[in-house]
Amino acid sequence: MLIRYKKSFEKIAMGLLSFMPDEKDLKKLQQTIKQYETSGDWQLFLWKEEDIIGLIGVYTGKDPIIEIHHISVNPSHRYQGIGKSMVRALKDLYPEKIFRANEQTESFFKKCDEMKQTAEGRE
Repeated sequence: MLIRYKKSFEKIAMGLLSFMPDEKDLKKLQQTIKQYETSGDWQLFLWKEEDIIGLIGVYTGKDPIIEIHHISVNPSHRYQGIGKSMVRALKDLYPEKIFRANEQTESFFKKCDEMKQTAEGRE
């Protein structure tokens, strides 16, 4: 289930963000979290099952485009479709928007497209 970020989730969100290649540095992590907390154009969502195991962060300032800047899943829960589920839930939340990846999330989306094409090729 996709839930909106709240300050009380800061530590878990920073932990999940730290799995992103460009978010390893503590100062960078703190700046990123602050950006999500203070700017209305930046939205951070968490994926909760029993625990919070993923996050997806977007920039909404280029209407009608939503740019996905961060997507991260706890390593022990990867390869279970959670990243794709987060994207689907976000698209359900903003059905009128166009979604795009940025440089950091582009490889994830390409991999998802390749997996989709492979699955379609087998049918």
